[in-house]
Amino acid sequence: MRHTISVLVENEFGVLSRVVGLFSGRGFNIESLSVAPTLDSSISRMTIVTSGDDRILEQIGKQLNKLIDTIKIIDFTGEDFVEREMALIKVTAEDHTRAEILRISDIFRGKVVDVTAKSYTVEVTGSPVKINAILDLFRPLGVKELVRSGPIVIGRGPKGWKSS
Repeated sequence: MRHTISVLVENEFGVLSRVVGLFSGRGFNIESLSVAPTLDSSISRMTIVTSGDDRILEQIGKQLNKLIDTIKIIDFTGEDFVEREMALIKVTAEDHTRAEILRISDIFRGKVVDVTAKSYTVEVTGSPVKINAILDLFRPLGVKELVRSGPIVIGRGPKGWKSS
């Protein structure tokens, strides 16, 4: 089962390394990892996507809580949340496919951010399902390169995280 976990940590040197080491040292896989400071620059938020059963997730939570820099952990699995990802997709642009690339980009509210004689680079933001859907349409046209941010999440509703 896929799990999306948010972890608030102290924004200090070596914290990311310790979290990643915790996962690899226990044989847990990280499918995606995104880290950035929060409104409070002394705190960072990690969004980690991993997979495993409830026992594995419980172990991950226990191990993360043992780290001195961990402030709070939320498993968004089964919760109501907003999930977004960004992708930069470089697509082969031939004379006969340029209009199709622009049409697909427009349908998915993508934005062409770079144009060369032989390619278009499209930026698209949305759920991982949306990113996969646009990729499926671009593949027959020739995807030359792809960069994905991995998902980031935030809970729905007025409740927010407090560092206290």
